[in-house]
Amino acid sequence: MMSLVSRFKKNESGATAIEYGLIAALIAVVIIGAVGFVGDELKTTFTTIQTKLSAANTPAPATTP
Repeated sequence: MMSLVSRFKKNESGATAIEYGLIAALIAVVIIGAVGFVGDELKTTFTTIQTKLSAANTPAPATTP
């Protein structure tokens, strides 16, 4: 019985799994934050490009001689 308790105390696989879970959660939070920031920047960039392309494709007004 004592060897079973002693072996249970030495087993750290559960603690290691929890540590890996916490690290994965932290990495996920950082990735979500980065994607949110980059997503806003990309949206602004593509909106600017769309506006400039629309302006470039608008035909010039006809001039009469």
